[in-house]
Amino acid sequence: MKVAIVHDWLVAPGGAEKVLEQIIQCFPDADLFSLVDFLEDRSPVCNKEVTTSFIQHLPLARKRYRAYLPLMPLAVEQFDLASYDLIITSSYAVAKGVLVGPDQTHVSYVHSPMRYAWDLQHQYLREAKLTRGPRSWAARALLHYLRGWDSRSANGVDRLIANSQFVARRVMKTYRRDAAVIPPPVDVHKFQVCAQKDDFYLTASRLVPYKRIDLIVEAFNATPHRRLVVIGDGPDMDAIRASAGPNVTILGYQPFAVLKDYMQRARAFVFAAEEDFGIVVLEAQACGTPVIAFGKGGALETVIPIGEARPTGVHFSQQTVPALQDAIERFDRQRILITPAACRANAERFSAATFRHAFMIEVTRTVAASAARQRSERTPEDLVWPQDKAQGNIWGR
Repeated sequence: MKVAIVHDWLVAPGGAEKVLEQIIQCFPDADLFSLVDFLEDRSPVCNKEVTTSFIQHLPLARKRYRAYLPLMPLAVEQFDLASYDLIITSSYAVAKGVLVGPDQTHVSYVHSPMRYAWDLQHQYLREAKLTRGPRSWAARALLHYLRGWDSRSANGVDRLIANSQFVARRVMKTYRRDAAVIPPPVDVHKFQVCAQKDDFYLTASRLVPYKRIDLIVEAFNATPHRRLVVIGDGPDMDAIRASAGPNVTILGYQPFAVLKDYMQRARAFVFAAEEDFGIVVLEAQACGTPVIAFGKGGALETVIPIGEARPTGVHFSQQTVPALQDAIERFDRQRILITPAACRANAERFSAATFRHAFMIEVTRTVAASAARQRSERTPEDLVWPQDKAQGNIWGR
């Protein structure tokens, strides 16, 4: 089969790019398409050449590619995929909107429907300070257009795959379609268990509003006898650094070796975001480190709370300082119930090999179902008009 893989954009390595890398490993001869490609580290694309859209050549596309969101539906529809038998899209924005024909099979791995256009529209508008005025109405009109296009584009997909049960529910709400669930891969082999823990807590993330690093810092400011280390960089860096107390250490961006060292030695990893999945939570567990996580979204599927068999952490039910402080207290009282071995075993359920195996099974089933439908299509004799058949005209009108 001739295979095409389409990814939204290639700018910086992240969770979606880890999924893309494993999909390419499943189909190493596939051709790769993306709206833009500015990756310096070529490992996520396995050093393959990438066919890009016209957005690649627009002014300031390298740094301001998101500003071209209104053009992205048009851009992705310009990829000519007519010669491919199987199209696989890795989509969190517009990739699944590629144009396909009736004899092509389209499998889409949906990291999430466009959150900013659907259920989180109002949150994103608040964070972007677009709640009123002409710019607000322009943004709302754009998002309204994107919702219509996004919903229609799902009709061209033969099989939707979600990265979590949480996203599968969002897919059902958005597209009224069932989705298979295949969690994204975790590079567990890159992490080693460390049973000896130091007296500090760790959080690591891009410093953007929805990650709620501000909430974590505030909670530790109120408990100065506990140490917190923050790793990551982003737009909120200045505000978070300014609010941090003496017991909070802000390290900024750190290379992987430093991040892994802190993950291995931390008493617990703290995670306050509502994520679709959250690979970093499982990377911490791969180090044998428990997790204190907001109990919504993907964390409900990746962190086993105290009270269940072989627990790996605790959940807190609200994104508030008191709720997080209560979760930390509960963890401190009961952390003896969590073992590094249990954390590691839970992370290994999400290995890259497990992902590739499950993904290939789902794609194979979908291709086989598409082939069966094509074989069962009516023959020319079935298509004739009754009066033509009576007259011996087998080709009909």
